[in-house]
Amino acid sequence: MRLHYFFSFLSMMSFDGVYEKTLVLIKPDGVQRGLVGDVLHRFERKGLKVIGLKMMRLDEAVLREHYAHIAEKPFFPGVSQFMQSSPVVAICLEGLECVNAVRLLCGITKSREADAGTIRGDLAMSVACNVVHASDSVETAKKEVPRFFHPDDLHSYDKSEFLNVYVDDERK
Repeated sequence: MRLHYFFSFLSMMSFDGVYEKTLVLIKPDGVQRGLVGDVLHRFERKGLKVIGLKMMRLDEAVLREHYAHIAEKPFFPGVSQFMQSSPVVAICLEGLECVNAVRLLCGITKSREADAGTIRGDLAMSVACNVVHASDSVETAKKEVPRFFHPDDLHSYDKSEFLNVYVDDERK
């Protein structure tokens, strides 16, 4: 059933041009510290469109899938425990070159070395407790978005401010 949703989602959702999508998770430290509004505000001020937003608890199965690249590492149990310590806020954003724009706004993973003005540079000091996770490529976003959002969780709508964010040829 889950695989059916995945392929159904990919076939109906475009990741091209201004419809490029990415996943952001506001991690437990961001939720506990009351940073959800600040983080979301930064993405909206940039001109990105929120098309999905929900608070959720992550289970071991989702975490093993999401962090498959580190699931067998000795530090994974600590990552899993941290990510299950509180709800997270999942956000699906949309916009032109959205993945790269979000990565720039987030800053590098090692927060204490992240540039001032970025989410991690301004709001975090840790590698693990670094407030947010963001998809690192369009290919990754195509896997991560359906992992956290069913098709009916995402909303397609015209955003009038796009007329002031993109010129005509960028909106195509």
